[in-house]
Amino acid sequence: MTTPDEDMLITGAGTAIRGVAGPAGLLRPAVPEASADPTASLTGRGLRYKDRATKLALCAGRDALADAGLLLDPGLAVPGESVGVVVSSNYGNLDTVCDTVSAIAAHDYTATSPMALPGTASNVTASWVAITYGLRGVNLTLCNGATSGLDAVSWARVMVRAGRVRHMLVIGVEPANPVVAELVGPTFDGAAALVLESAETARERGATAMARLGRHARRETHARAVGDVLGGLLDDRVDLWCRPETAPGDRVESAEEQDLTALLGPASGALGVVQCVTGAAWLRERAGGTVLATTQGADAAAATVLTGAGAAL
Repeated sequence: MTTPDEDMLITGAGTAIRGVAGPAGLLRPAVPEASADPTASLTGRGLRYKDRATKLALCAGRDALADAGLLLDPGLAVPGESVGVVVSSNYGNLDTVCDTVSAIAAHDYTATSPMALPGTASNVTASWVAITYGLRGVNLTLCNGATSGLDAVSWARVMVRAGRVRHMLVIGVEPANPVVAELVGPTFDGAAALVLESAETARERGATAMARLGRHARRETHARAVGDVLGGLLDDRVDLWCRPETAPGDRVESAEEQDLTALLGPASGALGVVQCVTGAAWLRERAGGTVLATTQGADAAAATVLTGAGAAL
């Protein structure tokens, strides 16, 4: 069964960012020096073999599922096969891959750990999230440059509309570690997550929506992506614009701007998801409005519109 775009809802959100107290904390200045590591809340066996990106994703994903009413104690409130996960990360397990390659180059394959080798798989973060929380639906990872986060939100919508799952957990995560710092410089260290489902599904289980997911476009320029998603909406003026990491050549008419890169640092593949979580929190606090999230890379740009849960495009 297909679902109209205007009937796709964000019903839960979570964060794992030092100095950010939940999704609403993204609307305020972060104070990382005064805050505990969010991964300290994780417990259980096998944590020593999980990379930082996976640990951050586990925290944010857990909180988003719980916020949506899908994760209870001791487990899921819905069948596992009805929940899928898509993770967006450009540097997620880069440290594990580089450490493994270096060990093999310096010695041979016997220098590697059999416990660490599974962590070199590109889908390791999404896999561990699914295994840990019993999510047996579609499982995806996007590593698509600057637009990856918004692309992941779009693919989650596609999976729900195609009937592959009823609920999608979307996670954007990037780790700060010595390997990433050496290759790309200082980066964001954290994760954000949201739960996406149709209005029909949310209504059936009595869920409360944070925001409504509107149009999405991925185009060759920022201006084209923005133009295609707005399409005359409110005379092309939005209430909140979540800006891309790099300054676009064009501006968006907005009542308020949010530069999450200035707040958190370069977030790469996590940025689009962080923007959507920020927008959903903003809409929940204000009970309405229009939010535009945009990301921009060297060869493409993406834009996504969010509105209040009671509004429609």
